[in-house]
Amino acid sequence: MTDRIGEDLRFFQTAINLRQQRQEVLASNIANADTPNYKARDFDFRSALQNAMGESMRLADTQLSLTSSRHIPAKAVTPDPAELLYRLPRQPSLDGNTVEMDVERVQFADNTVKYQTDLTIISQRIKGLMAALQQ
Repeated sequence: MTDRIGEDLRFFQTAINLRQQRQEVLASNIANADTPNYKARDFDFRSALQNAMGESMRLADTQLSLTSSRHIPAKAVTPDPAELLYRLPRQPSLDGNTVEMDVERVQFADNTVKYQTDLTIISQRIKGLMAALQQ
């Protein structure tokens, strides 16, 4: 039973982590709105969530321990499920910056609302589990 609860909460935990990552990307776009030649970035949340949930056997990042000074250091890093893409501007600017503040603000607000919704859903699920355990 704890596996089903953990799997259900893992979905929402993954969604929240991706929402937080997207929030940072969008905030970076907004912060660089006046930087010449800055290219706005974003990622497709749906495909990133599918990639993250599809990696149920995802291994943690590892680093080899060196036993000799002649060994080559190595590190294995799991690829990020969210592939950053460049956003195509609707109205390109003369300085090469592709950040459109209206688009970024709408995406930022939309992502914030969905982040809060995910938190509310998790909170309600936990409250429901607590109520079931108390009976």
